[in-house]
Amino acid sequence: MRAVVCEELGSVVVRESAEPSAGPGQVVIAVEAAGVNYVDGLFVQGRYQIRPPLPFVPGSEVAGTVVAAGPDVATPAAGTRVLATCGLGGFATHVAVPAAAAVPLPPALDAARAATFTQSHSTALFALRERAGLASGETVLVLGAGGGVGLAAVQVAKALGARVLAAASTADKREAARAAGADETIDTAGDVKTAARELSDGGVDVVYDPVGGASAEPALRALREGGRYAVIGFASGEIPSLPLNQVLLRNRAVVGVDWGAWSLRNPAGQRALLGELLTMVASGELTPVAPRAEPLDGAAGVLDDLLNRRIVGKVALVP
Repeated sequence: MRAVVCEELGSVVVRESAEPSAGPGQVVIAVEAAGVNYVDGLFVQGRYQIRPPLPFVPGSEVAGTVVAAGPDVATPAAGTRVLATCGLGGFATHVAVPAAAAVPLPPALDAARAATFTQSHSTALFALRERAGLASGETVLVLGAGGGVGLAAVQVAKALGARVLAAASTADKREAARAAGADETIDTAGDVKTAARELSDGGVDVVYDPVGGASAEPALRALREGGRYAVIGFASGEIPSLPLNQVLLRNRAVVGVDWGAWSLRNPAGQRALLGELLTMVASGELTPVAPRAEPLDGAAGVLDDLLNRRIVGKVALVP
């Protein structure tokens, strides 16, 4: 098989190796598409809180066809098309995963969309509904709305009945957010607080922030009475310091969102969450944006673009 390998921090190369075999409780997937996420770039740079030993194959989301199953595995059977979360190893032509992690691919999702679906949309639903308590009719301000995580939040918020203000740094990112369902867009180079307040009749109910950086405090100040600020991540590279008096004022709240850790501790809860999302896709409530497709050999450039926030939407590596 071919795989993208991180042999030293900061770089990746494509290597050939033997295909994996299916051990007890595992299936082997012939990968049709592998989703590229911000966390993959952090792993390669050695900037994530978990540092896998070198060498390793990055990539945590795949979609493809089961080609082998362990001796104790009845489902999914060989020939089943699935999506799977694999932790590491996804940027390859083949990957072995626990059978429980492989979910049959619904007809409404092609491989590229399926491989870029689970992390971003699970994070959005977990953050907006479970952590921020978003209710139908409320208004959400999504920062970084032109990226993969932001676009998923726009779509999930709309599916939950919210009004969405999408903030992004470039015109093409704002247009992508509007195409994904955003009601209004905001240029983050401008006055985010004033624009958000004007577009929401005095203040938003929820801020969804996967970016951090300079937009964080203006977004916090845009919250109305009882507003909730959901901290998703820091794609800007800057962890903001928020003035706690602005949390106290108007009874606002700041909530942390660590979907990855939660899903590992609560596999049954994550299966239920993903099941809900796939039902939304089947019913037409969610229509995931098609990612840009790139070959495995383009992984280094894609990771660099992702870390430097040059990508609109999502990217899938196609072996």
